[in-house]
Amino acid sequence: MTERSPADLPTSVWITAQRDARTQRSNGGYHPASTAHPAKMLPAIAAHAITHYTRPGDLVLDPMCGIGTTLVEAVRQGRNAIGVEYEPRWAITARTNLAAARRRGDTGTGKVICADARHLTRTLAPAHRGKVALVLTSPPYGASLHGQVVSTRESGRRGVAKFDYRYSHDPANLAHAGTDALLDAFTTVLAECRRLLRPDGHVAITTRPWRERGELVDLPSAVIAAGRNAGLTPVERCVALLAGLRDGHLVARPSFFQLKNIRDARAAGVPLHLIVHEDVLVFTATPTPPPEPSWPDAAHWSGS
Repeated sequence: MTERSPADLPTSVWITAQRDARTQRSNGGYHPASTAHPAKMLPAIAAHAITHYTRPGDLVLDPMCGIGTTLVEAVRQGRNAIGVEYEPRWAITARTNLAAARRRGDTGTGKVICADARHLTRTLAPAHRGKVALVLTSPPYGASLHGQVVSTRESGRRGVAKFDYRYSHDPANLAHAGTDALLDAFTTVLAECRRLLRPDGHVAITTRPWRERGELVDLPSAVIAAGRNAGLTPVERCVALLAGLRDGHLVARPSFFQLKNIRDARAAGVPLHLIVHEDVLVFTATPTPPPEPSWPDAAHWSGS
């Protein structure tokens, strides 16, 4: 089978930011502690993927679940969900968010396991193998995170203070790995996910590029390569908007640091633009090739 290049994959646009992220999380499904996570998935992106690729009662897995956005949106739609999270702090937050979903009366079930996603098949019960309808996750972004800021007016101190811009201080966390090591580990995670995926299941990964010392790091294309190396076949490359649509125009929702970096670059003569979408890379399991036929040897055919 001829492999498609990323540019040849079918594409659709997901209208997922008509409301800002804070408003999307203000419906009782997310504890205030969730805001501290530096790289939360937009709830509308998770909700769209779950609606499109699963049915009520299906099993959804997020192997790097953070505060549990995938899980909350899954149980809200009557799906069952499992999340694995390396950091105890975020695992606790994800469980808190799932408890809020249950109190709200959501019909799905969910659980969170604190473990390393590179060992999924050892972590999850054997009964889950071949049962997952959708894997929905995002790789960690490491040093590219901006976090949140407090101005001089708010803090009383000179300059802008940055906070909540790290997943943790644990050096073993993949967020602290270099790009090559991160992609190697993420390939391992995806290979583990493939073993849990049911034959008609999908893997959806939200990701975006970032700039490192002015150079664009094309993480989406690298993730496609990681998926292929893990035994997955890319079938879609979708655009999930991080900007609203009003009267045919994009309404950007940039962070303080995004605006600052763009303005600084333009002042230096570099024509940078805001990133107003995430790539959603969708895969299916690559069919396992049939075994080579076992032909009788020549002696057998000759009657010897």
